[in-house]
Amino acid sequence: MEPLLVDRLLLIGELFRKDMERAFAGTALTTARVHLLWTVHHSGPSTQQTLARLCGVSPRNITGLVDALVGSGHVRRTPHPTDRRAVLVELTEPARDLMERMHREHAELNESLLHAVAPSDRDAVVRGLAAISSRLEKLVTDAAATGESRGGGAG
Repeated sequence: MEPLLVDRLLLIGELFRKDMERAFAGTALTTARVHLLWTVHHSGPSTQQTLARLCGVSPRNITGLVDALVGSGHVRRTPHPTDRRAVLVELTEPARDLMERMHREHAELNESLLHAVAPSDRDAVVRGLAAISSRLEKLVTDAAATGESRGGGAG
């Protein structure tokens, strides 16, 4: 029996998770911490409130993540330029270098994965994956908003 599309997507997600665990084994970085670093890398210095929203976690959770990343030397808190009650979270130079390396590695992996697909099919694959991820995001968001829970996943 041919695997369903959703089974292949689950396998891809699991393979990415395992690769990330391997890449950061022996470091202070976890998947959640790397996600926060990636978010700061792309959004620039941000308040913890903004980062909690962007990462989809609670303010309490973001505080723990930021505290851990301050402790490991990946981020620092700096005064907000216009709100003296707020602080900004920004990458340290080593973390900026790490995120730039990750960005290059993502681009290389992207090319490698696309080369597994016939050149004439690549645009269709990219469009299809964009449509699938958009649809899944909507299903997950709608399910969360309604408190819906189905054993098979989102939707």
